[in-house]
Amino acid sequence: MGKTVLYLAMSLDGYIADARGGVDWLAGDGSQPDAPGSYPAFLDTVDVIVMGWTTYHQLVTELSPDRWPYEGRPCYVVTHRQEADQKDIFFWNRELTALIDKLKGEYGGNVWICGGASVAGQLWKEGRIDQLWLSIIPTVLGRGVRLFPELSQEAPLKLVRTEPWNGIVDLVYEKR
Repeated sequence: MGKTVLYLAMSLDGYIADARGGVDWLAGDGSQPDAPGSYPAFLDTVDVIVMGWTTYHQLVTELSPDRWPYEGRPCYVVTHRQEADQKDIFFWNRELTALIDKLKGEYGGNVWICGGASVAGQLWKEGRIDQLWLSIIPTVLGRGVRLFPELSQEAPLKLVRTEPWNGIVDLVYEKR
């Protein structure tokens, strides 16, 4: 059975978006501009994607308005809105942990938690994230959207892998 993996990028000071919700700062330092990074190899391990409404909306209106970037992979969008499902895109408005249980039962590969902070925080608090794969961008934002703005208790982790590329460092953690 695959893992539930939170794979995302964040600034050196722990933000996943700037104060306006933007992500145009997601770039390396230019030292290896042709480096593919970890994303292509990671995506090969993913069977299904989960994201919140804000991440979905940003994808379809700003980051990739002309083409759905995850074509061929089922994607579940967690929202309170009543939306009609589309090809490979399903809108989920029930309990988030029930969705993760359902997906882990149906798919053999990884369940990618693509964003955002609310979905990640809820799943983290419920102990439903098996692995954190964080790409640390060489930028200090100073303010914005924190990955985990409020946690009620400490969460000890074990570093299982690191990979530097283009000034970015991927840190892969699992719970201890």
